[in-house]
Amino acid sequence: MEARISKGFINDIVPPGTEGSLGPFKLPPMKARPHDPLRLDIESFAADGAELQGRWPLTQFERLLDGWPAEAPPPGADVEWSASGELRRPKALEPERWLHLEAHTQVWRECQRCLKPVPLPLLLQRSLRFVRGEEEAARLDAESEEDVLALERSFNLQALVEDELLLALPLVPRHEQCPQPLTVLGEPDDDEAPVRENPFAALARLRRRPDGQGGNDA
Repeated sequence: MEARISKGFINDIVPPGTEGSLGPFKLPPMKARPHDPLRLDIESFAADGAELQGRWPLTQFERLLDGWPAEAPPPGADVEWSASGELRRPKALEPERWLHLEAHTQVWRECQRCLKPVPLPLLLQRSLRFVRGEEEAARLDAESEEDVLALERSFNLQALVEDELLLALPLVPRHEQCPQPLTVLGEPDDDEAPVRENPFAALARLRRRPDGQGGNDA
């Protein structure tokens, strides 16, 4: 092989003895680096502007299965997710490394009103910034509205998805409208309820007494 050099730069690479016959030799494009979502190198993922997507069985998320009602359907759904990296270059700082994450699934919990199973669709859309060192991450997380984590070379994206879905769970799961009428225990029926005297009637009787003391009404 020989190279054409013009003004100190290599223009084309040409096979020897074929000057002007076959044209320039093109180098093959570089292949993108593979990224493993279970051992993700956040720094290279952001630098590449890479994207990942997929689905994991819900049965792999033990913490999401905790509290699953016995009467609910078995967990047969998947967690569908996608992630993308971004490298932002501020003027006076080192590049900012960002991870944009989306995921959705459905879980079941016990309704806190009727105690029956209630389906809960979960959806998350988060952007997280990664910086070097736990102390720097804690400082920036406290000082700004950004979600900041410490940079890792082997980051478990599945664990992060589970953390974020757990945060998306409602504090008090319940139906918008319970499937069965609610029964309130401990309250007497109308026929059994004691008859209470009107407090204003008692006050009126006291006012009619000449001395304000007990006795028969005047």
